[in-house]
Amino acid sequence: MSFAWPEMLWLLLAVPLLVALYVFLLRRKKKAALRYARLDLVKEAMGAGQRLRRHVPPFLFLLALAALLTAVSRPTAQVRLPTQHGTIILAMDVSGSMRAADVEPNRLVAAQTAAKAFVAEQPRNVRIGVVSFAGTASVAQYPTQNRDDVIAAIDRFQVQRATAIGSAIVVSLATLFPDEGIDVSELIYGRWTPRGTPLDKAPKAEKKQFKPVAPGSYSAGAIILLTDGQTTTGPDPLETAKMAAERGVRVFTVGIGTTTGDTIGFGGWSMRVRLDEETLKTIAKMTDAEYFYAGSASDLKKVYQTLTSRLVLEKKETEITALFAAAGAALALASALLSVLWFSRIL
Repeated sequence: MSFAWPEMLWLLLAVPLLVALYVFLLRRKKKAALRYARLDLVKEAMGAGQRLRRHVPPFLFLLALAALLTAVSRPTAQVRLPTQHGTIILAMDVSGSMRAADVEPNRLVAAQTAAKAFVAEQPRNVRIGVVSFAGTASVAQYPTQNRDDVIAAIDRFQVQRATAIGSAIVVSLATLFPDEGIDVSELIYGRWTPRGTPLDKAPKAEKKQFKPVAPGSYSAGAIILLTDGQTTTGPDPLETAKMAAERGVRVFTVGIGTTTGDTIGFGGWSMRVRLDEETLKTIAKMTDAEYFYAGSASDLKKVYQTLTSRLVLEKKETEITALFAAAGAALALASALLSVLWFSRIL
């Protein structure tokens, strides 16, 4: 928790001063009280509970004062609030390794099933687009509110060779921002340079200028990227993640498959695959999103359920002054009510 006006916290020093004043007044009142011949009889009549109860209203009042003084400093905290995501892009790996059966019935079918369940759970006003990627990336379904079209696009996936995570992010961004002038052809096809070449070294096409924003600040859309491998071609995924971060777009990454590496064979050929978790974690961190790992079909289903909650509710730095003010008012009211009920007076 942080404070917009932290200097106002000095006002809290009034609380211990009031405690000291309260103790002082109690002692003075005790000295001024009438002297009884048998003080032990008075104590016995009052009882321990009665003596303790008289301090409850002042204690609640001091807590109320502390809460109200804290409210003056305008506290802020990370609070989960409803989001306004209007568009979600599902970027899904359809490389050959997605046929592997370590996730039953196989990775691709498990991913399709979980993705379709995710689509069905989204609010009707949310537009969903689908991007499939292997050696390159393409739009399988432009953002739409028609769930049948989205599910049909997911069902049409066909496996291909290679993995281009960077291409998937570029095409997803171009789909989210169709009017921004992102040159997909130039970024993906215009330069087949070794992986790691920065995007700013590629030939530049004339495009609209934009002002970079804080990562994760774009609330109108998000990207969910699922893959079971590591980039073998196309743009550097970290450079494309930087593009997403500069546009405030969160890229939630989902890893499925083996992290240690394995040789998968089918259809008369074999290939060595390994899940590049570090890259996926970095992409999520750069874009102020989260990384999820799914080692089974049930895990994958839970991941998409979690993503649903993340997209409906997200953490935001929010001022919570009203909460402290409400707590202070409630404590002050309780203090006054107890004082009236027990002692027929207010404090």
